[in-house]
Amino acid sequence: MQITAAMVKELRERTGAGMMECKKALSESDGDMDAAIELMRKSGQAKADKKASRVAAEGTIVMVISDDKKQGVILEVNCETDFVGKDENFLKFSHAVAKIILEQAPADVDSLMAIESGGDTLEDTRQVLVSKIGENIQVRRFESISSNGMLGYYSHGSRIGVMVEMDNGTDELCKDIAMHIAASKPACVDESNVPAQLLQQEKDIFTAQAEDSGKPAEIIEKMVQGRLKKFLGEITLLGQPFVKDPDKSVEKLLAENAAKVISFQRYEVGEGIEKKSENFAEEVMAQVNQSS
Repeated sequence: MQITAAMVKELRERTGAGMMECKKALSESDGDMDAAIELMRKSGQAKADKKASRVAAEGTIVMVISDDKKQGVILEVNCETDFVGKDENFLKFSHAVAKIILEQAPADVDSLMAIESGGDTLEDTRQVLVSKIGENIQVRRFESISSNGMLGYYSHGSRIGVMVEMDNGTDELCKDIAMHIAASKPACVDESNVPAQLLQQEKDIFTAQAEDSGKPAEIIEKMVQGRLKKFLGEITLLGQPFVKDPDKSVEKLLAENAAKVISFQRYEVGEGIEKKSENFAEEVMAQVNQSS
């Protein structure tokens, strides 16, 4: 069967692949468009597998909230370079995934990637995108949040996202608190949420430091309590000075508005991912040694 330019164009639009790849797939499938797509998906699978071991520590944070502000999703999708993190196809995929999470509430990433959309699973779509873009792309993590109060969020570009669950809040207050969390990185909402192990660890450190002073036990205890209070003020949301008005604590700001933060989730692109450190001098020497 003759492969026309119109057929190649249609296949390119449907797959995002190159002209020569499309022409070859159509030739091998005798002009059957669906068979050609299946053939290219299998080819894309092979290419995606080769890229899967490459570190993907760039990407985007996407957040979506239902119209009634009762359901929300925060999602991280990774790629290898900041350039691809701004790519239209990568962002379109990421936003589509976030909407599917909001609609279907999968339990985890594996369940999410098995969901079908437009006739393909999300994993199939990811594989095709890897083949098209040429980078390892991974849906890393997400959090589905339900609230009896309201949800709000703040995005710092595409690299940091914060979603806040609040009682008696307003859109503006939610955004202000989320912006504060993005900047100040509190560990938890208040003192009651601080892990006991972390608190004991800091107390032991402060006690050891204070004992070196040689002061009486009762003075040491006061020193330790004072340092613990300062520590809690630094790591808890309510104890921190509000970024837009440092003379006021977040706790005071919320009290003035009769509002309460129930929980928050802060994502930053690539946090916790070990990036590969390239040493090009060593790489060149290794190649020289192999060839000698």
